[in-house]
Amino acid sequence: MFDVAIRDDVLQLVRPGTTWLSSGWNGGLLDADAAYNISVPEGFQRTDLDAYIDERRASAGFDRTGPALLTGVDLQHARGARCGSVEAVVTAGISNPAALPMNTDATASLGDATEEEAEPGTVNVIVGTTRSLDDGSLATLLSVAVEAKATTLLAETGFPGTTTDAVIAACDPNADEATFAGSGTPIGAAARVCVRDAVRASLRSRYETRALPSSVEDAKYGVTTDAQAETFEL
Repeated sequence: MFDVAIRDDVLQLVRPGTTWLSSGWNGGLLDADAAYNISVPEGFQRTDLDAYIDERRASAGFDRTGPALLTGVDLQHARGARCGSVEAVVTAGISNPAALPMNTDATASLGDATEEEAEPGTVNVIVGTTRSLDDGSLATLLSVAVEAKATTLLAETGFPGTTTDAVIAACDPNADEATFAGSGTPIGAAARVCVRDAVRASLRSRYETRALPSSVEDAKYGVTTDAQAETFEL
C-alpha cells in the first residue's frame, strides 16, 4: 500500500493519488500523494501546528504535502502490518492514558473539567486499502481502525486509548471499488487484524525496557472520565 521512509523523526507514507480521511490536526478528507507521522520532543508547546508540520517536513527533505499526525513516541517504535488489501502503520505510547470507568457513581459534570495540554504519548494509526471506497465507507474504515485500536489497548494495557490518539484512513480512488468496509467485510476484517498486530508490535518495542502504567495515577499524564450522564427514555 505505502512506500515508507523515516528521516529526522518524520515518517512519510507515499502512495500517489490517494484519498485520506484524518481525525488529526486540520483533518478531514484530502487527496494527496503522502501522509506523515511526526515525532515531537518532550515539552513540545508549539501551537502554530501547520507551520510546525511544514518546517519538520521540509527539514526532513520531504516535499510532498499531505495530512500529518503528531506523536510523542520515538519513530524507532513504529511498526506496520499487512493483510489482504490493507496495510497499517502504528506508533503506540500510553504515557497519557484516557480511562473510562464502567462502575462509576460520579455525578460531576463534564463542564467542570479543565482542558489539559496534550503531552507525549499517543497512539497514531494510519491504515489504508488498495481498493476504492466512497466517503462513507472510508469513514467506516476509520471507525473500524479506532475500534480495533481501543480493543487491543484494553487487552494489552487496560486503557482504551490516550488523550491524543488519532487515525488516518486511506484508499486508492482509482482502484476497483469496494462497497463496504465494516468489520464483516474483507477490508474491515483485514484492517482489524492489521491494527491489532501493529499496535501490539509497537507497544512491545516501546515498553521492552520500561513498565506500562498500571493506572492513570501511575502514568506521567492522563485523565479519567468519571462524570455521569443523565439517561432518558425515547
